[in-house]
Amino acid sequence: MAMRAFSTLGCSGATLPEVITLAAESGCSGVELRSAIDEVVHTGLAGDHRAAMREELAAAGLHVLTVASYVRICGEEEMDDDLAAHLRLAADLGADGVRVFPGDPDRDGAGGLTPGELKALDRLEPGAELARELGVSIFVELHDSHSAGARLARLMRAVDERLGDHPVRVIWDAAHSWRAGESPAESVDLLRPWIAYVQVKDTDSRDGFRPVFPGTGDYPVASLMAVMDPSWAQSLEWERKWHPELAPLAEALPATWAWLDAAS
Repeated sequence: MAMRAFSTLGCSGATLPEVITLAAESGCSGVELRSAIDEVVHTGLAGDHRAAMREELAAAGLHVLTVASYVRICGEEEMDDDLAAHLRLAADLGADGVRVFPGDPDRDGAGGLTPGELKALDRLEPGAELARELGVSIFVELHDSHSAGARLARLMRAVDERLGDHPVRVIWDAAHSWRAGESPAESVDLLRPWIAYVQVKDTDSRDGFRPVFPGTGDYPVASLMAVMDPSWAQSLEWERKWHPELAPLAEALPATWAWLDAAS
């Protein structure tokens, strides 16, 4: 069975013991650790603190899929130092890698590669080299300017051409690609070579795109499960940090797994 996981975006401010307990009680063996100054994980952590956290996670058998940064590889702001700091943090914690966003100011991206995407290639070249040295990956999340699998696939083909064998992969946020007009099957066909794992959530509609309790929205979960590769971890991205009206993560997690199981 695929690994089940959750993002700490859904339990912002929780301590590491609380995250570990939540994982154990919800049948999860993986976690996405949001990196921010108001969270238990951030790049300002001292080395001994990082080592202690890695030991605690390992003792609990909790696999860290990613350290979720807010680095935007196509953005106008400088990001090289931020990416490097997060890659070192991921390595210190024993995580698989670091989540980054595309963040291209050109939201349309029609035609060839945009200036932002060309900038991303220049940034990913040294970033990928450091990631390889540290034994971690860079995970580009299907998000914002690159919510469509077609556009992210175009960028990833350019990464392949520029970097050859590299540790850059994709987090497939399945709801975002659906909102962008793609069916799950279409997105998988486009992104399969690079998918590291899948983020799942239910939404009220393509137009409103508000998160709702799993199983009460319009997301075509049966179509998702029909194309889900069992090697891909399934992680609930429960956006309670941004939508405090949502139910607690402890309630959403069992509902999510029941929703996915019923559609399988």
